[in-house]
Amino acid sequence: MTRYAIGDVQGCYDELRELVKRIGFSEDRDQLWLVGDLVNRGPKSLEVLRYVRALGDNAVVVLGNHDLHLLALAYGTERKHKSGDTLDAVLTAPDRDTLLEWLMSRPLAHLDSARGDLMVHAGLIPQWTTKNALTLSDEVESAVRANPSKVFDEMYSNKPECWSEELSGADRLRFGINVLTRMRVCTAEGCIDMKMNGKPQDAEPPYRPWFEHANRRSGDVRIVVGHWSALGYFNNGKVVALDTGCVWGEKLTALNLDSDEPPVSVPCGGVRLD
Repeated sequence: MTRYAIGDVQGCYDELRELVKRIGFSEDRDQLWLVGDLVNRGPKSLEVLRYVRALGDNAVVVLGNHDLHLLALAYGTERKHKSGDTLDAVLTAPDRDTLLEWLMSRPLAHLDSARGDLMVHAGLIPQWTTKNALTLSDEVESAVRANPSKVFDEMYSNKPECWSEELSGADRLRFGINVLTRMRVCTAEGCIDMKMNGKPQDAEPPYRPWFEHANRRSGDVRIVVGHWSALGYFNNGKVVALDTGCVWGEKLTALNLDSDEPPVSVPCGGVRLD
């Protein structure tokens, strides 16, 4: 089995199918690791969800912020459509409930302990071990199963800004969601800036790209992420970032996680609406 990690698809179904063809992905032998943001802003979110769900265990998916936005629209009571959303086809599809229930059951973090790879959408603060990330992911999953509308209604805030083991309830879940699906930069003390979305060099001290902090407690695994199109493809051996801006008209990128082969990309047409 070969594992191929693919960056943020965001509804770019045609490019996804071209990319899996180009890498020679076998639907019954290999595994696709999808870093989140399967949907939104691209033209064919519905087709992406149907295709990936049909792969069964041959697709490993973690949730991204756009996936959570879709779920908040479907199950929450407070979330509103945003300019540029392309989610109506999913929300009105005859198989809507099946697709959304499948998506909602995806985790925020996935660990392949045998090969030492952790996948999340955005990143980890320096204080978190792999176990911390998995624990927060499990806590969010459990809360969503128990009361999805409550979780989705309470998750949209940039507070709290800093990590503490004492965080509890909605604050703890929200901080976990923000780190795992939205964060790009943080401080050495575990405080996050949710507004920064430019290039890494644009971060203002004491904030730095989350993976640049010394003594990260998650340094014992390779972390596979997406989310940061301004960063683009990045691979230092311990962190692999795969959001290469397909929805911005750049490219969709895959990496064979089990070889030293270079990444493979396909060009994208540029379909972001805002």
